[in-house]
Amino acid sequence: MEFEKLIEERRSIRKYDSSRRATKEQMETVVQAAIQAPSWKNSQTARYYAILEEAKCEAFSENCLPQFNQNNSRGASYLVATFVKNRAGFNRETGEPDNECGNGWGYYDLGLQSENLILKAKELGLDTLIMGIRDAAKIHEMLHIPETEQVVSVIAVGYRDIDPEKPKRKTPDDILTFVED
Repeated sequence: MEFEKLIEERRSIRKYDSSRRATKEQMETVVQAAIQAPSWKNSQTARYYAILEEAKCEAFSENCLPQFNQNNSRGASYLVATFVKNRAGFNRETGEPDNECGNGWGYYDLGLQSENLILKAKELGLDTLIMGIRDAAKIHEMLHIPETEQVVSVIAVGYRDIDPEKPKRKTPDDILTFVED
């Protein structure tokens, strides 16, 4: 798919076709695309946990997501996105933050990877919804995620069952300032 068309057609989908499931191979492909994103000092701190089996997805949703996100993602498979804490944005020799952002670079790097991931998913015919409202403690417990990793988001991945209109977007004039003499 042409890149411009890909970014124009991608949407955050809030209704999935439960008769079609994302596959292990598709998840590996979207994560491979995510891996290609840049990261602080090539630290590559992102980690993903994929839940594909329908009953496990339902249990995860029920235990780890608030009701509105359960409703929005019903019928999808899940990727839980995390990053390894205290690595991106930190001096490798001293362990001290390189600037005031510290672990903020883990979020930043994971955001770069997430963009690659959702665009690759769209290219494969899948749709996504990134959900930041979730119960991180329950996710850590249910998926046995180490405490060294920060749970950031849950990404619903699946086949859309709706075709939402494109929301209004700002223009470059709304958000771009040229700094001149």
